[in-house]
Amino acid sequence: MNAPVVIVGTGLAGYNLAREFRKLDSETPLLLITADDGRSYSKPMLSTGFGKNKEADGLSMATPEAMAAQLNAQVRIHTRISGIDAGHKQLWIGEEAVPYRDLVLAWGAQTVQVPVEGDAQDAIFPINDLEDYARFRTAAAGKRRVLILGAGLIGCEFANDLIAGGFEVDMVAPCEQVMPTLLHPAAAAAVQAGLESLGARLHLGPVLTRLQRTADGLQAHLSDASVIACDVVVSAIGLRPRIDMAAAAGLQVNRGIEVDRHLKTSHANIYALGDCAEVEGLSLLYVMPLMNCARALAQTLAGNPTAVSYGAMPITVKTPVCPLVVSPVPRGYEGVWTVEGQGADIKALCRDAEGNLLGYALTGEAVREKLALNKELPALLA
Repeated sequence: MNAPVVIVGTGLAGYNLAREFRKLDSETPLLLITADDGRSYSKPMLSTGFGKNKEADGLSMATPEAMAAQLNAQVRIHTRISGIDAGHKQLWIGEEAVPYRDLVLAWGAQTVQVPVEGDAQDAIFPINDLEDYARFRTAAAGKRRVLILGAGLIGCEFANDLIAGGFEVDMVAPCEQVMPTLLHPAAAAAVQAGLESLGARLHLGPVLTRLQRTADGLQAHLSDASVIACDVVVSAIGLRPRIDMAAAAGLQVNRGIEVDRHLKTSHANIYALGDCAEVEGLSLLYVMPLMNCARALAQTLAGNPTAVSYGAMPITVKTPVCPLVVSPVPRGYEGVWTVEGQGADIKALCRDAEGNLLGYALTGEAVREKLALNKELPALLA
């Protein structure tokens, strides 16, 4: 029997690659392996669920059985691989050896967690997949006060969504502004003002040091000696590409698993895409680059080697109180920022010495200009 193409991971990366591959090749055996329950869902929707009053089941688009039938594939759920034997083109699930023709690592990124003193560490919930979302919804049922750790993109999206779902929200983050690695300060101020207008309370600068249970919930002790009463905590302090097993198998890793423009790792017949991959030095944990990679890699796996290309990759942030689209300045470019507008409507543009647009941050009404501006942006991987 022919060895299958094996995809590890059934998130957006894994399932979209499988769909694209099946458009080109309907016969090659296909095996998807996932540590979670294998339901198909769109991860960006996790930060819209409370505003829409959606349970985890309501965000699920298909069962693993339905996906297996749709893809003419085998889908093994709640299954963790224990090792990769690149030399013999097989991976291990405990004592079981699983051969592969080609292996694709699409197992994503894991949430960054920091140690916190106190007796309530189990009340801190990362929300990185559908099962995490279900656990948090169960914990938050009947509760009112949510503390969010982190003020990055995910933290801000969850703040907006949770308030829309009827919760009171405090945010704690050791930074001077929201989304510090992503946004020009003027755009950050607009987003922060929008969240505060909904009632969000931002505590920027300190970190959580202790979380204690009390008679009526939790007490969060911060490094500036302040104390916040809450009922449940969301951890949104960042993601780290999963690289440990790849490194143990001898694959080249950096921030992510290093791959070339064909998404090939340092070992033949092993590829990576999505949040775990670093493509030509770019580690972009967003949907648009993932979709480009899925289409290109499907072609390669089907026998038509295709290099991935990235055009401009603007990021739409789901903060309805203050709409936001941002296109970060690519690495290696330097320019000068100019800011127009006021209040919620900010247009921050970065241009080089010749006047070429390098990046932007648009909030409020200014987001209407994104399509025209996108045409001026440089490609990330031409």
